Amino acid sequence: MPFQLIRNDISKVKADAIVNSANPEPMVGRGSDMAVYQAAGYEKLLKERKKIGSIKPGEAAVTEAFDLNAKYIIHTVGPVWHGGTHREMETLASCYRKSLMLAKQLKCKSIAFPMISTGVYGFPKDLALSTALKEIETFLMEDEMNVTLVVYDRSSYQLSASLNTSVREYINDRQAEEGAMHVYGASLPEISETSSVFSTYDAAKNQLPPNEVRRPGRRKESALRPSAAPSFSLKDLLRSHERTFQEQLLHLIDERGLSDVEVYKKANLDRKLFSKIRSNKNYTPKKKTALALAIALKLDIDETKDLLARASLALSPSSPFDLIIEYCIRHEKYSIIEINSILFEYDQQLLGDA
Repeated sequence: MPFQLIRNDISKVKADAIVNSANPEPMVGRGSDMAVYQAAGYEKLLKERKKIGSIKPGEAAVTEAFDLNAKYIIHTVGPVWHGGTHREMETLASCYRKSLMLAKQLKCKSIAFPMISTGVYGFPKDLALSTALKEIETFLMEDEMNVTLVVYDRSSYQLSASLNTSVREYINDRQAEEGAMHVYGASLPEISETSSVFSTYDAAKNQLPPNEVRRPGRRKESALRPSAAPSFSLKDLLRSHERTFQEQLLHLIDERGLSDVEVYKKANLDRKLFSKIRSNKNYTPKKKTALALAIALKLDIDETKDLLARASLALSPSSPFDLIIEYCIRHEKYSIIEINSILFEYDQQLLGDA
């Protein structure tokens, strides 16, 4: 897949180019820098690094990879964190951007990054992650390359606190609601200042009218409700239900005026896989591939469920993976790279084709 997050030691990853979070001077630092030198061959790599001389923060230079499972080592110098008042964000973004452009010039098909500046340089981990993801996503929208962000351990990776809390609360609330459904046979009625429980609850059917289901103890969140179903003629409705997954996908692409390139890039899919999907009317996707395409098309939750159903797939209210996807769709978070960063935090498989 074009973008992936993995837990590993950067010096053990296979890629055309390995990015080293380097010391600005031709000397070996700690952490991943030391690991890269030791794996590549300490003396050989240091000799080549000395030929480059000093590297300014935000800049990148290249050497041979020697004993690493790579062709090149791209050395980039990240910023030391001084509270964010010394252009640290711009400098870190430059590290990723210039490393990617250098890899492109070298005709690399793959590149692996560590989390730059999050160690002894003290860059806040959530800001470092969001900066890395933004630069990688921007690059991949224009260019073809497999980009891997390598996280050494959990301590070096962190979502923003607000996002992490919001996702966790959503998962817990939805799972609690599902538990209530099993116990009581229906979700608890929604209570607001202007409506009565008894006026909205249909006792005969033991259920609430549409859009009146809520999680216990929460106010109405109308923005999260599914939109009203569009009106179709009976003929159109029957025709739409006859479509296979592939046919519905292509219909949605045309309906939204998107190109194939836009769709497979936004879905974090390989071009060859998308070509395979387009040429096979009866193609059956993996769930993560189908969801990636739904995200790329910015489908709402009902449209997503419809697309999945055409491949005999469904979202489960007991699956953390499915609930994270549901959370992102309901909150209109359609960046596949951002969604994968959330899935990675919760040890779930990533969206895409790998």
